[in-house]
Amino acid sequence: MKSFDVIGVGYSSVDYLGIVDEYPPPADVKMPMSQFTKQGGGPVATALVALSRLGARTAFVGKMGDDEFGDFMKSQLEKEKVDISQVVTESEASSQFAFIIVDQATGRRTILWSQSDVSPLYACEMDREFVTSARILHLDGLQMAAGLAAARWAREADMTVVLDGDTIRPGIDELVGLTDVLIASRDFAMGFTGEDHLEEAIHKMRSLGPEIVGITLGTDGCILSWETTILREPAFEVDAVDTTGAGDVFHGAFVYGLLKNWPLKETTRFANAVAAMKCRKLGGRAGIPTLDEAIAFLKDSSSG
Repeated sequence: MKSFDVIGVGYSSVDYLGIVDEYPPPADVKMPMSQFTKQGGGPVATALVALSRLGARTAFVGKMGDDEFGDFMKSQLEKEKVDISQVVTESEASSQFAFIIVDQATGRRTILWSQSDVSPLYACEMDREFVTSARILHLDGLQMAAGLAAARWAREADMTVVLDGDTIRPGIDELVGLTDVLIASRDFAMGFTGEDHLEEAIHKMRSLGPEIVGITLGTDGCILSWETTILREPAFEVDAVDTTGAGDVFHGAFVYGLLKNWPLKETTRFANAVAAMKCRKLGGRAGIPTLDEAIAFLKDSSSG
């Protein structure tokens, strides 16, 4: 039996989030926030928190500074029962953090992030045996050297490799080729493939190797392709407070469905539901539901 269900290699941050009545104009303005919170963030890290709340055994492999932000990130992951035994702490380095301004009317946000001076995570800093001690490897492509090495190890260990496609950077073509499941943002899919149409973008990404390719579309739900099937799954309507982390949470919930071997239509609907529930609270993690809460939400939605 594997030690973990999912191991994530990638990025973590600290998010400061505030809600304002309207986005401030480009001038000298003072404006109150109706809500404020400080939470952990980052694509892989938040996906692992979602998986943990749903009941999966998870571990995060990444790199942080030895500052208060790094300490906060680790404490938040530990609180969510995400294993951090393989986190690399770099001395005298500043971890990344972000200020996120959320528009109360729409739930949409503007992210202002700091440039961390933590060095990249390299393969030599990872334990191969640990990385391959799970059923699924989840990547975000933001630690490219480490992600490529981990994906190769996972392939050799017959693990499933899942990639959150959101940022285009050198090495991404090779990483996509080592991926079994690619779930990308609309901007990534269009930019990476050069295509203007969703189905053409999906076809091009699948031609590079992934067996399953999806594109998340925000309030329009998502589109997913596998074998000869194209599935369009609508989003759930909720009173959105903040969309920060919705894509990260979608990935975590989708990976949970893969762990359970659910049909892909059911898995996609579940991921849409969990991501929608997250949007009802401020921050990427506060609104992530437990499995029982997600099931109840789906039952209520079906009966409605």
